[in-house]
Amino acid sequence: MWTMSIVGRFLGSKFQQKQSKVVEEDQEEMVLLPSFLDGLARTVSMKKGRNQMDVGREAAETMARDAKKNEMVLSNSSGTLKPNKSNGFASICSKKGEKGINQDCAIVWEEFGCQDDMIFCGIFDGHGPWGHIVAKRVKESVPPSLLCNWQKALSLGLHDHELETELNPNSHQFDVWKQSYLKTYADVDLELKHHPGIDSFRSGTTALTIIKQGEHLVVANVGDSRAVLATTSDDGTVVPLQLTVDFKPSIPEEAERIRQCNGRIFSLRDEPGVYRVWMPDGNTPGLALSRAMGDHCVKEFGLISVPDVTQRNVTKKDRFVILATDGVWDVISNEEAVEIVSSTEEREKSAKKLVQCAVRAWKYKKRGIAMDDISAVCLFFHPKLSQQVDFVKVSTFAGTEKLG
Repeated sequence: MWTMSIVGRFLGSKFQQKQSKVVEEDQEEMVLLPSFLDGLARTVSMKKGRNQMDVGREAAETMARDAKKNEMVLSNSSGTLKPNKSNGFASICSKKGEKGINQDCAIVWEEFGCQDDMIFCGIFDGHGPWGHIVAKRVKESVPPSLLCNWQKALSLGLHDHELETELNPNSHQFDVWKQSYLKTYADVDLELKHHPGIDSFRSGTTALTIIKQGEHLVVANVGDSRAVLATTSDDGTVVPLQLTVDFKPSIPEEAERIRQCNGRIFSLRDEPGVYRVWMPDGNTPGLALSRAMGDHCVKEFGLISVPDVTQRNVTKKDRFVILATDGVWDVISNEEAVEIVSSTEEREKSAKKLVQCAVRAWKYKKRGIAMDDISAVCLFFHPKLSQQVDFVKVSTFAGTEKLG
């Protein structure tokens, strides 16, 4: 059975000696990390009686430190990942804007959870005085926390969902990931609130992450970073499909929740149309998001860190997915992004090409405005096609499967 095989590999005492590659972009740095589960198995055996979630998190952090000590670090602003056992390919790039330190960071982790067919991608856009620290912390905390919650959800659901799994494996698979994501984002946000060395009271980050498990794609989103899928239409053209919602205070449902919690929403005179969230009394923080990790000064006034979790089954028609911060989407449309990535001959340069195009677009579309940080991850699903393709514009939400 699917669940039994996964849990067996997750909890078994004999793991194959292998290293899962992680390409990690943290401003100007990428890190290769070994497998989380190898360390988890060893640590659990050495620390009997310890809380399994704590052990798992400690193991993952130890793996990261070991990777850096072993000089498994590449110091450039872009990088690529070629998984050994799949046709997938990931490209990653980040460019500092004109507002100070780069508050964007991203991660791609191959063989996530010690599973050959699984990959994790995430992109995070910090804001506020501590935004770069918050984004980096969330990037480091979400993957190990998600693995622990996923393993726990699988263990608890083994017997309760055996029949359901046989009848509809995709439904159970998604339910496990959704519950794991909800728990993970709540845990990480609470950790930020009580972290003694991080001030997340008026600083926070977006958190857009995806899991690709075989042909099953799960997306979890908080904030206004965006995931766009490139798929092939019936006439052979490549078209964009937006997989996420840009969570802004202008969305009616989001605004209603904030107002019911006594939060205020209005735009400044010099920013007409840019709606921001404010505390009931005072002129802070002026947050242009309705969901974020951190920003605890407005958590009791309607801002939430609950991710919107959706799924999609990847087909042969689906080409790749782009994760990017709003520094890209403020000046590049979904259609333009898909065309830029599709037309880049060398896939390893696809994220860099998209970032470079966004930089140029800022210069003529946002003249006089300080450029935002710009980051992108491109995850390809299949071997490269040699034939040329045409591009057409479509409704960005057409056909999206929304499951909660």
